[in-house]
Amino acid sequence: MSTSRSSASSKSGARQSKVTVNSQWKAYLQHHRVTAKDSLIRLLKSPGSSIMTWLVLGIALSLPMTLFVSLENVKQLSRVWDQSSQISVYLKKGVVPRLAQGLSDEIQALPQVTSAYYISPELALKEFSAATGLSDVVEGLESNPLPGVISVVPSLASQDAKAMEKLQDQLMHFVQVESVQLDLLWVKRLYQFMELGQRMVWALALLLGLAVLLIIGNTIRLSIENRRDEILVVKLVGGTDAFVRRPFLYTGIWFGLGGGLIAWFLLSLGLYWLSGPVEQLIGLYGSEFVLSGLGVKDSLLLICDGVVLGWLGAWLAVSRHLARINP
Repeated sequence: MSTSRSSASSKSGARQSKVTVNSQWKAYLQHHRVTAKDSLIRLLKSPGSSIMTWLVLGIALSLPMTLFVSLENVKQLSRVWDQSSQISVYLKKGVVPRLAQGLSDEIQALPQVTSAYYISPELALKEFSAATGLSDVVEGLESNPLPGVISVVPSLASQDAKAMEKLQDQLMHFVQVESVQLDLLWVKRLYQFMELGQRMVWALALLLGLAVLLIIGNTIRLSIENRRDEILVVKLVGGTDAFVRRPFLYTGIWFGLGGGLIAWFLLSLGLYWLSGPVEQLIGLYGSEFVLSGLGVKDSLLLICDGVVLGWLGAWLAVSRHLARINP
């Protein structure tokens, strides 16, 4: 009998403990909802200063992302340029057209090559005459000085600088080949500039991220000073530092979220404004390049960065100044 009573009492105690934990958890979540709502209302009650802070944060967050999007578009444009890159294989004097065409077919069969076509010396001279307008000079020549050329278009998988140089060495091993011209220097320079630009993006992002932290930290510090008496009362009645810190952290989150949304809007507006002229300019060069903007992933990353910086700036400011307020 006593065993059954103790078992029943233990089950009752377990249920009560579970109910207590659930009620505490619900109260904790309810306090977070109330605090978040109250923090937003406090910001909206002073729209002038809040909007100014949001605009400054939005501009600071949009600058490194603008440079990042610009680099991504340059990369996309460079891929379009790479697709049209060619290797000129100059043949030795005296190579008959039949052997030159056979060599062209052999080169085209290479896995690194998309296409290869033979340009005879006669056709090369005709194209030179038409391109330069020196037909009279060309007709006065005793012999054709131009060699036969095989124009090689490498595959997209071989657009890497090392792969292109390897393909160049491979083409030089053919007996009929005099020289191979590979205009890779401008590609290397382009990639060096893009690498420099990426480092500038990171440096600018770190500097402006620090600026965001300082702006939010200073704003939260002023808010703490304005609510010093309220904080003293809460601490006197037993409020913990976590309880006191919570509304200021939500204030930082709202500042970061607003700044991230404004940065996204400014960047999207700027890309929309530039897309028409850029596409018209690129169209004059016969390219189908389309200016790309922020995708869903990059947009969410921008907004989340703002939220994280807002929370971190608020946490640093509260941790520093809250300890100085003691009842």
